[in-house]
Amino acid sequence: MLQQEIEISELRLITDLIKQKYDYDFGNYAMSSFKRRVARVLELYKMEGVPTLLRRLDIDAKFFKEFLAEITVNVTEMFRDPTFWVELKTHIIPHIRQNNENFSIWHAGCSSGEEVYSMAIVLEEMGILDNVKIVATDIDHVILDKAREARYHIKNMEVNKKNYTTFGGLYNLENYYKEESGKAVMDQNLVRNVEFREQNLVTGSAFSKFDLILCRNVMIYFNQTLQNQVLRLFHESLHKYAYLAIGSKESLIWCELANKFIVVNNEEKIYKKIRD
Repeated sequence: MLQQEIEISELRLITDLIKQKYDYDFGNYAMSSFKRRVARVLELYKMEGVPTLLRRLDIDAKFFKEFLAEITVNVTEMFRDPTFWVELKTHIIPHIRQNNENFSIWHAGCSSGEEVYSMAIVLEEMGILDNVKIVATDIDHVILDKAREARYHIKNMEVNKKNYTTFGGLYNLENYYKEESGKAVMDQNLVRNVEFREQNLVTGSAFSKFDLILCRNVMIYFNQTLQNQVLRLFHESLHKYAYLAIGSKESLIWCELANKFIVVNNEEKIYKKIRD
């Protein structure tokens, strides 16, 4: 089915049904992205059109979970944008540690966990992993299970190894995983201080205070209303003078709370909260 055959009115029917039946609100997602992903679901499940999808969503809660996984899928990799990780290691984390030897990090929208394991490796190589509490959240419990298991296709490790080398890792990335049946199985000891939990950034509320929040390449899928809503959640969840990192193609400049942050590194899109 071609993407252009899906009408905006049909997308609204989908978001209304999901909100009413499952209490997930996709109404403020960027419609172009939502439309693309709905089209992908129709193709994947060989559905004739949106009416078929609506009927399936209405009667099949298990299918909704599969639908959710497809809609929220986020392609990721370890040490994505290596210069970002260099900035974290050389400037951001040392600045945090000037005030707090023990600190906390929230990975919001952690997807299949590559970013979480990247962070754990950075902290381990700095010798401070046991000083850090990490919370990793995502809307989709299926993808969270993948993050917990951390079994990645071995072919994906080539780009991960390249990123790690570019970042300047102390060892070889192979030190942190073993190969089993074509999968790279990450060392579970890396996530000994990580709590994985299901959370909806759209409807969720603050559950703790953090020194660093990472939400990279997630808000790009949200419209302005939803970006404002999520930024309010992050602002509330950050200690004063704590840090927020977003994706390289994202910006806080148009958000309502932009004046409560200053830019620390514009290229890497790292901000500091300066006002409550």
